[in-house]
Amino acid sequence: MLPKVLPMTRRRRVFEGKAKVLYEGPEPGTLVQYFKDDASSRDNRKNGTIEGKGVINNRISEYLMLKLGEMGVPTHFVRRLNMREQLVREVDIIPIEVVMRNVAAASFARRFGIAEGTPLPRSIVEFRHNSDELDKPLVTDEHITAFGWASPQELDEIMMLTVRINDYLSGLFFGIGLRLIDLKVEFGRLWEGDDMRIVLADEISPDTCRLWDVKTSEKLDKDRFRQDLGKVAEAYQEVARRLGILPEGVILDVVEKKE
Repeated sequence: MLPKVLPMTRRRRVFEGKAKVLYEGPEPGTLVQYFKDDASSRDNRKNGTIEGKGVINNRISEYLMLKLGEMGVPTHFVRRLNMREQLVREVDIIPIEVVMRNVAAASFARRFGIAEGTPLPRSIVEFRHNSDELDKPLVTDEHITAFGWASPQELDEIMMLTVRINDYLSGLFFGIGLRLIDLKVEFGRLWEGDDMRIVLADEISPDTCRLWDVKTSEKLDKDRFRQDLGKVAEAYQEVARRLGILPEGVILDVVEKKE
């Protein structure tokens, strides 16, 4: 059994991103992932706070990571610790965001002149270099292998896992009346002695998926924040409610600022 996790103030901060903070875990090879309420657009032109978002995303990501684990997708998730924290295995993050697109939306629709909401002939995978300083540029498999971010074999494994994740989540969300428009996933290398395997890392939540209501096409994800659609908190709550995991007594509100 893993030892009791120390309060955040007594743990060493390892990394802080836009939506999460990673702290030193209770034993070697583990980290504590803390979900923040901060929200921002990819270009950082809009920043704000969705009060309680971290609580909801922690629960949603826990639920989806466990479901994916049950169907054979290896993940870094160990267990949820409290309302905002979960214990994860420490991995070497591969600096690539893998985006699986099922329906044309947002920047993809604009780039190709396709009406938003148009189903794609088949699901399309895109890669972004996970660098905020470079505004996460689109890259190809040639860039990934040439710069040594991942080997061809690792990239094949990442692609296979991404397809499985997309297929499974598309069915899961459709079953609760949601359409998975696209999703962003990240992977890492998990070392166990001399053995290494690729595992799903980061999170899966309305921050990293586009989710539309099947009947009305209402957006129930972070695009409500990015596009000033309002009712951001209600959208996150609705996804959690449909999954059956909305914590009792949690009320979200939005405090927003633009830069």
